[in-house]
Amino acid sequence: MFTAAGYLFYLLLLLPTILSEDTHLAPWWTPVAAVTVFGSGIAFGLTSFLPDTRVLRVSAAAAAVIYLVAVATWPLAWHGPSLTNGEGVWLSAFPGVASLAAVAACRPAVAFAHMIVGCAGVQILNHIARDGSITSPLIPDIAFTIMFCTLFVGAAVMALRTGRLLDATTDSTHAAAASAAASRARAVERERFDALIHDGVMSTLLSASRLGATTSVSRQSRSTMRQLDALRTGTGLHERFDSAEILTHLRTAATDVDENVVLKINRRQQADSLTMPAEATRAVGAALAEALRNSIRHAGDDADRAVEVALTPDLLSVRVSDNGKGFDPRTVPPHRLGLAVSIVGRMRQLPGGSARIDSRPSDGTRVHLSWSET
Repeated sequence: MFTAAGYLFYLLLLLPTILSEDTHLAPWWTPVAAVTVFGSGIAFGLTSFLPDTRVLRVSAAAAAVIYLVAVATWPLAWHGPSLTNGEGVWLSAFPGVASLAAVAACRPAVAFAHMIVGCAGVQILNHIARDGSITSPLIPDIAFTIMFCTLFVGAAVMALRTGRLLDATTDSTHAAAASAAASRARAVERERFDALIHDGVMSTLLSASRLGATTSVSRQSRSTMRQLDALRTGTGLHERFDSAEILTHLRTAATDVDENVVLKINRRQQADSLTMPAEATRAVGAALAEALRNSIRHAGDDADRAVEVALTPDLLSVRVSDNGKGFDPRTVPPHRLGLAVSIVGRMRQLPGGSARIDSRPSDGTRVHLSWSET
């Protein structure tokens, strides 16, 4: 957009010069050159609004090449007489802007080569077009133009390099956060396996050793075997929690972070019919726990926290609120992943899940989590 603004600015600035020099050139050249050179530069800026960066690179390359083509075809259209007003060819006013387009399309070496060719070319055109009495030495003119344009082209190259480094750093940081979340998920699964071994297998064996083959031991054994079979066949991946299990999981997730927090439960009519996939329940529980951890860290020592859970037949809604310091969500740095990844990102990746953060300085914070069957 910056480069396109440069093209537009130079079009407005140079329009009188373009019209005055038209009489020195073939009738066809000025309209074609002006429209293609400035049109391609402005179109390059417009493609920045498109999501596909490949289109942007193609339009940038087109703008860079068209400028050089205009420089190359100028001698074919020039018929004189020489310019006596001291001004140069209008193309010589902005070779660096065309090279900025090349920066967006090509490797830095190619962009700098484009700049050198463009700067040398337009100064040669000036040397041809100007009257001999006002022509300055060609080599110093070329050197000055290259030096001047190098400042802006070099800044553009470094800006894009910094952007790529920032993108790579952001991607690696998010990958690290995802890896940590996966590690936490594996730990949760290990805890589930440990609980099954303790509460199911060991308890059944202990009961059998003490009581023998009683009806209760047989029932407990069948229940444990069904759970083991579910682990072996993978049917646990499709396990669903009923409303009681959902509330138990959320209460456990909350009290693991803050043992003093109290869940306020709001059951709508027929809420007991709500069921959720186990993974969705764990995701909501993990986001709830992260929201509480953030509150404990940042809300202040005197802040009070509350968790409200609302259930309907097809919707689970969780609200974590505090009356602490609050903050402006727009000012949270991108590298702070507690909100972006562990809460908002986790819920948005969950089918049917959503998250919203409401907070203002000195007005507390409210984290809204919801899940519905899609």
